[in-house]
Amino acid sequence: MNVGDLASLDASVSEVTAEVLAANGLIRAGEKSVKILGNGEISRALKVTAAKFSESAKAKIEKAGGQAITA
Repeated sequence: MNVGDLASLDASVSEVTAEVLAANGLIRAGEKSVKILGNGEISRALKVTAAKFSESAKAKIEKAGGQAITA
């Protein structure tokens, strides 16, 4: 899962979890150990909860005003 994929989510989405990603067809249903990688760009604040984040993904999410939360 890439930061750029998060940017493709509907504008009404402000909190991203594995369930939200599955509902939008970005991961398989039931998948819990999601790692967010830094490929792509994001320009809006999202609160993202995932198992792991690459350093670049965390930096991009926080630079856009969002939060990267490790679950």
